[in-house]
Amino acid sequence: MTSEHDTIEQPGDAATATTSTTTNRRQPFPQGFLDTISTGWAERPESLPAPRAQAEYAAARRAAVSAAFPGKRLVIPAGSLKQRSNDTDYPFRAHSAFAHLTGWAADSEPDSLLVFEPTADGHDVTLYFRERADRTTSEFYSDATIGEFWIGPRPALAGVAADLAVATAHLDDFAAGESDLVVDEDDELTRFVSELRLVKDEYEIAEMRRAVEITANGFDDIIRDLPRAVAHPRGERIVEGAFPQRARSDGNWEGYDTIAASGPHACYLHWTRNDGAVLPGDLILIDAGAEADSLYTADITRTLPVNGTFSDVQRRIYDTVVEAADAAFAAAQVGVPFREVHGAAMDVIARRTAEWGLLPVSAEEALDADKGGQHRRYMVHGTSHHLGIDVHDCAQARREMYYDGLIEPGMVFTIEPGLYFQIDDLTVPEEYRGIGVRIEDDILITADGPVNLSAGIPRTSAEVEAWIARVQGSAS
Repeated sequence: MTSEHDTIEQPGDAATATTSTTTNRRQPFPQGFLDTISTGWAERPESLPAPRAQAEYAAARRAAVSAAFPGKRLVIPAGSLKQRSNDTDYPFRAHSAFAHLTGWAADSEPDSLLVFEPTADGHDVTLYFRERADRTTSEFYSDATIGEFWIGPRPALAGVAADLAVATAHLDDFAAGESDLVVDEDDELTRFVSELRLVKDEYEIAEMRRAVEITANGFDDIIRDLPRAVAHPRGERIVEGAFPQRARSDGNWEGYDTIAASGPHACYLHWTRNDGAVLPGDLILIDAGAEADSLYTADITRTLPVNGTFSDVQRRIYDTVVEAADAAFAAAQVGVPFREVHGAAMDVIARRTAEWGLLPVSAEEALDADKGGQHRRYMVHGTSHHLGIDVHDCAQARREMYYDGLIEPGMVFTIEPGLYFQIDDLTVPEEYRGIGVRIEDDILITADGPVNLSAGIPRTSAEVEAWIARVQGSAS
C-alpha cells in the first residue's frame, strides 16, 4: 500500500526532510513536475443535484434543535479521521448527531461542522467543510489525507448545498466562539440531540426496513456457507466473513462487529473473536446487522443448529427464548414504560428456569425487585435497546426519557432475550452446559401496536429448521 511518505515532497519540505522522522521516505518534486502539474486538466462539470430524500427531514430536525436553544450558537462536528496504524486510517463515519441533522451520511466529509448562528427569530444554519482543492495548489496532489490524487474527488460547496438543502461555507471561514455549545462538550445539547432520535420519522423507518432487508439476505448467505464453515478449523471466521460481503455490497457497512459464536462461545455475550470451530450438533449464535448508506442499522440475532436440526434439549431452551421474546413483544404497547418490555421477558425466563429446577428459590422470589435476581445468572443483559443511526441509539438520553420513558409511536428498539448456560456452570444439568441461545428482532411501534420489522427472518424452531433446509437445498 502506498502512503504519503512513498511520494515526493511538497514545495518547501526539502529543508526539513533531513531532520524529520516523518519524511524519511519522501523524494523532492522535480521542477518539471512542478511546472506542469497544474495545467492540462479538463473543466469540472458543475451540474447541481436535486435535494436528497432525507433533506426535508433533516431540516425539520434542525428546526427542533433551533427552537430548543434560542440565542445560543451551536456547533455539531462531524469528527475527524482516526489513525489505525501509521499511514492507515479507520473508515470515516460521521458523528451520529451530525448525520442526523444534515442528512449527510456515508458520503460525509471529515472535519465538517454544522453551525447554528442565532438570529432574532431562530438560527441561520451553515455547513462548513473543506472545499475541493484547486489544481494549482499542492493540496490537490501531495496531501495523502485530503488530496484528490489520493482519495478521489471531493464534493464542492455548491453541490452539497443543493444536495442537502443547507447553506455551505469553506471550513477556513469558521471561527470558534467562547460561548459556543458543542456536541459532546455541552451536556444539555448532547442530551437533546440524542433524545431527538427516540422517535423516528418516515424516512428513518424506511431506511431501517432497508437495513433489515439487507441483513436478512446476509443471514441467507451465512446459512449457505455453513457446510464450508464446518469444514474449516476456524469456522466461525467463515460465518463472520459471509456477512460483510452482503452488508458492503448492498449497504454501507456492518452496523457493528458480527458475533459468530458456536457451541460454548454462544454463552459469551459479545464474542467477536470468532476463531472457534463450527461443529455439527452444536448451535451457532449469530448477531449481525447491516448498515444502510444512510447509516441506519439493523440488529438481528438468530441461533441456528449447525446440522439443521435442534436436539430435544436445544429445542426446549430455544422455544423458551421465543416465548420470552413473544411476551416482550406483547408488552411493547404505546403508553407502557419501556422497562416493562424487559420485565415481561424476564418473567418467562424466571418461571421456566424455576420449572427446570435451576433456581434455589421460587420464580416469584426470583422476580422480587430487591432480593431476587437468581434467574439473571442465565441472562445478565437487558432485553431491549433503542435502535437507529447507532446500534445502541439515543445513548445520551436521560433515564426518564429512555429506560423509564413511555413507549411512543415511531420508536424502534430491539427485543433480544436469551438463555446462556456456561460450559462450567455446575448449577445446571450437564446436558444444558455450553448451550447459548439469543433471538433478537427489530421492533417498530405504531399507533396500532408493535410491528416486527424482522418478522420475515424465521424465528421459531420449526421455521429455522425449514429455513436451513430450504436455503442449503437451493444452494446444492
